[in-house]
Amino acid sequence: MAGKGFDLSGKVALVTGGNGGIGLGMAEGMAQAGCDLVIWGGNPDKNAAAEKKLAAYGRKVLVQKVNVADEAQVEAAMAEALKQMGRIDGCFANAGVSQKRAVFHELSTEEWRRVLSVNLDGAFFTLRAAARHMVERSQNGDKAGGRLVGMASTAGVHGAARAESYAASKGAMLSMVRALAVGMARYGVTANSILPGWIETEMTAAGVADPKFSGNVLPRIPVRRWGQGSDFAGIAAYIMSDTSQYHTGDSFVIDGAYTIF
Repeated sequence: MAGKGFDLSGKVALVTGGNGGIGLGMAEGMAQAGCDLVIWGGNPDKNAAAEKKLAAYGRKVLVQKVNVADEAQVEAAMAEALKQMGRIDGCFANAGVSQKRAVFHELSTEEWRRVLSVNLDGAFFTLRAAARHMVERSQNGDKAGGRLVGMASTAGVHGAARAESYAASKGAMLSMVRALAVGMARYGVTANSILPGWIETEMTAAGVADPKFSGNVLPRIPVRRWGQGSDFAGIAAYIMSDTSQYHTGDSFVIDGAYTIF
C-alpha cells in the first residue's frame, strides 16, 4: 500500500467514519506506516470488521461508536481516546452523509439540517476537540505539532445539483480548514482538506451499479475508473508524516483528473 514509504511510528491518528470506504483506506495507509489508530464509526458490525483488519498490521487500534453530530458524544469519545491512547497527533474529520436527491425548491429544512449536522457540525465538533488537545500539548512544551484534516469534496468547489446541502457543507469545510491553517500554525499544527471525486463507496454504490449513471461518469474521468478507498492511503500517510510539517492550508484533489478534464 501507498503508506509504506513513511514512518509514522509513535504517532496516533483519529479517523471519523474510519470503518469503511475512504476512511478505512486512509487508516490502512497510516497503519502500514506504523501509526496507531482511533476509529469512530456508527455501525457496530463495520466497526468490528475495521478493527480486525487494522489490528492485522500490528498496530494499537481503538474503535468507538460515535455519532459526530452529537457534541456530547464527540467530547466523551475524545476524552476516552486520549485516556487510552495518550495523545492524538492527527485528526481526520471524514464522517459524512449524502443528501437525498431533490430539486432545490423541494429540499426540506429537515434534510438540509440533517446533512449539515453531520458533515459540518460533526467536523467542527471533532476538529475542535482535537485542536484543544494539540494546543494544550504545545503550551506544555510538546514540539511534535499535529495534523487537522477535513474531508471536503470537489462538490464543495464546483457545486452539485440536487445535492445543495452536501455541496454547501463541503464548501464550508474548505473555508473552515483554511482558517484553521492560519490560526493553528503557531502551535505547530497543520490543517488541510482532501477533496475526493467519484469514489466507489457505500455512499455511491447505487450510482456505481447503475449502467446509465456509470456510463455518464466514467468517460469524464481520464484514468477511466472509479476511485477506491485505497487511493487515499498515501495522502493520509504523507499528511501524518514529518515530511508535511510545512504543508498547510492546502486542498488535495483526489479525483483522477475529473474536475480538470
